[in-house]
Amino acid sequence: MYRAFLIKYAEIGLKGKNRSYFEDCLVEQVRHSLRMAGGGFHVRKEPGRIFVLCPEGFDYEDTVSAISRVFGVAEYCPVEVVNSTEWDDILAACTAYVEEHIPDRNTTFKVFCKRGDKNYPKESPEICADIGEHLLKQFPELKVNVTEPKLRFTVEVRGHVYIYTDSYPGPGGMPVGCNGRAMLLLSGGIDSPVAGYMIAKRGVSIDATYFHAPPYTSERALQKVVDLAKIISRYTGPIRLNIVNFTDIQMSIYERCPHDQLTIIMRRYMMRIAERIALENDCLALVTGESIGQVASQTMQSLNTTNAVCTLPVYRPLIAFDKEEIVAISKRIGTYETSILPYEDCCTIYVAKHPVTKPIVKAMEKSEKLLADIIDEMTQKAIGEREIMRILPE
Repeated sequence: MYRAFLIKYAEIGLKGKNRSYFEDCLVEQVRHSLRMAGGGFHVRKEPGRIFVLCPEGFDYEDTVSAISRVFGVAEYCPVEVVNSTEWDDILAACTAYVEEHIPDRNTTFKVFCKRGDKNYPKESPEICADIGEHLLKQFPELKVNVTEPKLRFTVEVRGHVYIYTDSYPGPGGMPVGCNGRAMLLLSGGIDSPVAGYMIAKRGVSIDATYFHAPPYTSERALQKVVDLAKIISRYTGPIRLNIVNFTDIQMSIYERCPHDQLTIIMRRYMMRIAERIALENDCLALVTGESIGQVASQTMQSLNTTNAVCTLPVYRPLIAFDKEEIVAISKRIGTYETSILPYEDCCTIYVAKHPVTKPIVKAMEKSEKLLADIIDEMTQKAIGEREIMRILPE
């Protein structure tokens, strides 16, 4: 059983003088995720790497699962640690590694070396050659293949020496929290949870707003959204979920405004409310799961019309994705099966039979004047009486 992991990052290494800040963010996110797997982990920063030492009795699968969900992790490797840089100790550790971790030695291999400690007397090519020669003597059934080895035997010489043969891909991206906070408009559909995942992958912490319309939407629909938030919080960390009662506003729009404009006008008020809540919580942007042309409310003209009510930027991580691509991501991150549960939210009731696909901003503004005597009070009430839940990963 491995007791340690070496974590590699990618684009963080390109951050120049700001690199240390992003490394610290990644260390903090790894620590936070590992707390979900239990206590006692020791996480430290090394040049170009993050090192994790695991406690006695830790759960290996839970630990791997926790590390694999941290944005900023490009690869992670279970490693054996050699607490000495003496050459004989390194060779002995290489022998022990093969004996313990490679029971089937009828295979091909190649030795790779990363010499992080540039003061070490042996250079990388010499280390590779000498360890390869040693392993061939100790294990004659091993065969060298320098072009397509089945086994990549890697030795990293740093303050300690790390030995590993397996490397697993992480999610990549940037550590959550290093690029500010945004407000996700979260529904019970497939798209918005994926949008939350994608924006968090760029280092953005997220809050979320869900528009609930009882009794037209059920408590099951609300629980579905809470469950989706719990799933994406495994990647994003804790989420502050704002549950806004949208029934009165939605019914007033339905009763007073042209029916072909219903969806766009509702979206415009959702954006207004979400932005108000976002500004209260120091969010720098709104995030939606919209994709150009996917439905009538997501044409270029429709998106422009909803954008017109916002002062904050609106980020749409899925803007150029087709449905199959979005579904594939939702299945990979675990939200798909929850998203397709048959509980409708307020976006799917009162849908116009023939919705406008090329709305004009001035026409929307004219229709919204029909709500002028009631909308401000209803909006203030919806914001003031919203329920706030702190969503934690399970």
